[in-house]
Amino acid sequence: MRWQDVGKLDCTIARALSVVGDRWTLLILRDAFLGQRRFEGFQASLGVSRHRLADRLAKLVKHGVLRRERYQTRPPRSEYRLTEKGLDLYGVIVTVAEWGDKHMAGRKGPPVERIHKACGHATSLKLTCEHCGEPVHARNMSARPGAGWRTSDRTAGRSEPKEAPRGAGGIS
Repeated sequence: MRWQDVGKLDCTIARALSVVGDRWTLLILRDAFLGQRRFEGFQASLGVSRHRLADRLAKLVKHGVLRRERYQTRPPRSEYRLTEKGLDLYGVIVTVAEWGDKHMAGRKGPPVERIHKACGHATSLKLTCEHCGEPVHARNMSARPGAGWRTSDRTAGRSEPKEAPRGAGGIS
C-alpha cells in the first residue's frame, strides 16, 4: 500500500494519520497551539522550505483543521487559525510532548511547561474513563467492533468476531 492511500483504510487511526501524520504537520500544530498564526512565523520557527510549509498548511485547511483568515488586503495576507476540529488535536500534541518530556528531554529537563490558566500550576494530561473517572492506560483497555466496523474488509467472509483484533490498549 502506498502512503497516499492510507486514508482509505477502514481504520480511524490511519485516516487521522493521512491528515496529521507527518513530522512537519505535527510541528505546525505545535506552533499553532503556541500562538503562531502567520506563514513567516511558522517558517522561521521550523526552518522548513516555503513549498513544504505551504503544502502542509493547505492540507490542514482542506481538512478543516486550520482556517485561513485575511488580516491584510494590500498585499493580500492571511493567517492560519485552529478550528474546533484543530483544537480537538490538543490532547494529541500534548501527549506526544509529554512522551518526549519523559523519554527524550535532555539533562536539564523538558523545554516547555504547560500551565493550567485556571490555577496557574504546571500540569500534564491524564487519561480517565469518562464514565467512572478511573485512570486509563494500555493495560486496562480492550476493544470491540463499533458501529463503523466493516465485516467484509476485516474478516474476508468469516463471521464477525466477538471482539476486534487486539493491539496495545485495544488499539487496532
